[in-house]
Amino acid sequence: MPLSPLEHDRRYGELDQVMRAYLGQPADDTPERPGPALTAYLRHTWHSRPWALAAAERQLREYADSPPGRLRLRLGEFYAIPDVGLAQGEIQAWLRCLADHIRHSIETGEVPPPAVPATHWEWHARFPELGQFLGGWFSQDMPDEFDDHHAAVEDYRNSTDRQLVARLVGELQELLALDLDESDHALAVAELGMEVDPPAPYSPSGWLAVVAGQLAVLVGES
Repeated sequence: MPLSPLEHDRRYGELDQVMRAYLGQPADDTPERPGPALTAYLRHTWHSRPWALAAAERQLREYADSPPGRLRLRLGEFYAIPDVGLAQGEIQAWLRCLADHIRHSIETGEVPPPAVPATHWEWHARFPELGQFLGGWFSQDMPDEFDDHHAAVEDYRNSTDRQLVARLVGELQELLALDLDESDHALAVAELGMEVDPPAPYSPSGWLAVVAGQLAVLVGES
């Protein structure tokens, strides 16, 4: 039978986070250096959940050393490594390479310096509520569901827990503090799920600032 959620997380929970970091990214890590996906995982996880790194190192190594056998494959009691563009025979060596880089980072304290998110996974890991907001309220269906952008923001505010609204305000302020140029702001909101343009006459950063101010006032009045 398939793994229960609890057993999945015990065996593979952090391994799964590492694999998700490779969404849309090449598995181009070498023994000499981690690739962009693993660097992004290390950067964010050191900042947000440093204790999880040891679990990632252990789960990666255990999976590489003991891949699922025929019985577990037949029963479905295993974690399926997603397609990362490597041949089947290369997967185990690659997983050990990732584990070695994570162990080196833990043992030496070498941490990727703070930077603008570099991958799709890192954008969503760093700005989870902003991803929910933009992807859920500003998809391509937004013009059919709401009269305008302001109405969509109001709907989010009225249907979302006050604490999450406050978290979104913080994430908006953090994003604006990155001091990106407008093309990078446009890339950021697209990575986070926004599929419509900001309302005229605002640029992406100008509209985000308006939303942050609007929600901050509403949170204070709640």
